[in-house]
Amino acid sequence: MGLQEQLELIDKAKTCEKAHSTCRGIIQPVQDALYVLSGKWKLPIIISLTFGNKRFSEIAKEIPKISDRMLSKELRELEMNHLVKRKVYDSIPVVVEYTLTDYGKTLDTAIEELYKWGKEHRKRITGKTD
Repeated sequence: MGLQEQLELIDKAKTCEKAHSTCRGIIQPVQDALYVLSGKWKLPIIISLTFGNKRFSEIAKEIPKISDRMLSKELRELEMNHLVKRKVYDSIPVVVEYTLTDYGKTLDTAIEELYKWGKEHRKRITGKTD
């Protein structure tokens, strides 16, 4: 192998390493987002709250088949990640209301894109428009 070929291989290796580094740099933030939003219920809860503040029972009614225990768990996790805020009103009976934080509202664009992609995907797979 000549010097020119060796130099080309070195350049290729550098390009490859840069590509791997770039790929890893993209994967990590996506994995972080998926970790926070993972599961069957978190996005539906967030979507429910995009339409305004809700009490626990209102969220439960909008999301069929979610158990109260699971809803409570998911809301706590969304609170821990600063996406949802829980407000307890000093009243009798006690009223608890959930709202999206400003940080939670930053997911609007991502949810809109998932909605569009999901609609197109359903069309492609089922051959139906709606």
